[in-house]
Amino acid sequence: MRLVADRVRVQVPATAGNLGPGFDALGLALGVADELDVRAVAAADVGIEIEGEGADSLPRDDTHLVVRALREALDHVGASQVGLAIRATNRIPHGRGLGSSAAAVVAGIWAARGLIAEPDALSPEVALELATRFEGHPDNAAPAILGGATVAWQDADGAHARPLVMADEIETAVLIPRSVLPTTQARSVLPAQVPHADAAFNAGRAALLVNALAGRPEDLFAATEDRLHQGYRAEVMAAAPAMIAHLRAQGIAAVVSGAGPSVLVLGTDLASHGLSTGHLAWAEGIGDESWRCVHTVERVPGAMVERL
Repeated sequence: MRLVADRVRVQVPATAGNLGPGFDALGLALGVADELDVRAVAAADVGIEIEGEGADSLPRDDTHLVVRALREALDHVGASQVGLAIRATNRIPHGRGLGSSAAAVVAGIWAARGLIAEPDALSPEVALELATRFEGHPDNAAPAILGGATVAWQDADGAHARPLVMADEIETAVLIPRSVLPTTQARSVLPAQVPHADAAFNAGRAALLVNALAGRPEDLFAATEDRLHQGYRAEVMAAAPAMIAHLRAQGIAAVVSGAGPSVLVLGTDLASHGLSTGHLAWAEGIGDESWRCVHTVERVPGAMVERL
């Protein structure tokens, strides 16, 4: 496979996984995105400039997740490896359940897609499979690639995803605390087995949620109940349960975003509930935290690449 471009610009959205009951299956693209400017250079070196999230902590060499994913994608299609000059503008908060690692992986794959002669060789289906090898599960990578709401699963043939219908009137708001929680820690508290009754409960709520997203917002509150992961994770993120309890006491459909500790809200006319983009003064101190909000009204597109 030949490289036919030497510079591309990539944009990938933040994502929320699980959406409450849809553990490791349902996902949703959110209205904040990372942007990368990637240049292929003759030298074998890697140069990375980072602005925003992770500017003080992320590596600037081949171990950077974007670079690893980009090189894996080039190898997958048989394209030559090149030196890279990357400028990253990171807006997706790290360690807060907003799919920052999935966004980095998808950004690398999408950059490779833009550089090669036949982009379809890195189709959304192929990209999802490659991303899942990095992530271990596809629920964040799927909406990062496809946009909107998605359902994803794995079988003997690999990872798969389908877009879900999401009615125009349904909005999202994600409430982001100052504190962080590594996904590995959030997963470490989950039990190896759960009661059959809890599994049956979640299966019903996940099915109801798919229907509610399609145009029954009055069912969102019941549809976002969960018994598989949020209760177990409460011990490692005190702020999120406090915020969820505060919102759900008002009849607002609030859940942990991904592995947390951010909180995702699904509903209509969310601004009337004080859920507008920016710092939330009314939320100060809930869970001993300070909270900011990203409110999204329109469907969020998936990853995009532009040749420059």
